[in-house]
Amino acid sequence: ILRVILRGIKSVLRFSAYFSKLTRSRREAVKPTEASGATTDAPPAEDISADDIFIAVKTTKKFHRSRLDLLLDTWISRNMQQTYIFTDGEDEELKKKIGSHAINTNCSAAHSRQALSCKMAVEYDKFIEAGKKWFCHVDDDNYVNMKTLVKLLSNYPHTQDMYIGKPSLDRPIEATERLGDNKMRPVNFWFATGGAGFCISRGLALKMSPWASGGHFMNTAEKIRLPDDCTIGYIIESVLGVPLTRSSLFHSHLENLQLVSKSEVHKQITLSYGMFENKRNIINMKGALSVEEDPSRFKSVHCLLYPDTPWCPPQVTY
Repeated sequence: ILRVILRGIKSVLRFSAYFSKLTRSRREAVKPTEASGATTDAPPAEDISADDIFIAVKTTKKFHRSRLDLLLDTWISRNMQQTYIFTDGEDEELKKKIGSHAINTNCSAAHSRQALSCKMAVEYDKFIEAGKKWFCHVDDDNYVNMKTLVKLLSNYPHTQDMYIGKPSLDRPIEATERLGDNKMRPVNFWFATGGAGFCISRGLALKMSPWASGGHFMNTAEKIRLPDDCTIGYIIESVLGVPLTRSSLFHSHLENLQLVSKSEVHKQITLSYGMFENKRNIINMKGALSVEEDPSRFKSVHCLLYPDTPWCPPQVTY
């Protein structure tokens, strides 16, 4: 009897060990992979420049003066040829500054799922048309450091399937996919939050075409009834089976920006500003200008990266 009991215990332990291993490997399989840091000294996989990147900035007409002018005075001023602004209304002043790179999507100005997906659909089509190697989407409250962005993307061939960004959730999002004939199925996937910015290689973007080009993107978004950045994640992770590559160098207003180290500000790819837990949410740096003069801290970041900018105060210690 004792021998039988011992055999039973061994079987249970073996099954328990197997189950633990299986659970662990499944958990690791669904985690986003970590991007190679933009600060590594490894030789680049591909020699790219800023001209190989298509940066899409999503905005709305009511924020042209309050948000967009700040970006035009800072990081966009150094990257006019790479940056395309996707908005929902005509603006002659904006056209004077950036010309044909100001794109009126004719989408609704509402902050609705449909309006956001409408803009993303136009962004995708314009990128495909432009023929560039990388598509990077940001919002109108992001600062983009092009040098570190180029450094990160040069770690990956643009012909490979690459989806790089930062999730705002600590777990995959759960959604319901509508299959037609009143049939549905649950899906879960990681997605990079649009508010921090994300990048997609041309190789992967071309594979997305049946679900993203023309009017297909909006149809796909309706299948899961989630916003534009979630829909991108759904197409890439759930439909195409390509995992998100996570990078901690992208930042949105949804995170506590005070946690970005002062000494690491120049190494980040995107920064943001806004409110977090009812407090002003900005990066913590001394900077060239006071918080009153520069509430977003973007001008101070810009002066740190480009001290030769004419409006930057001279000889400032950061």
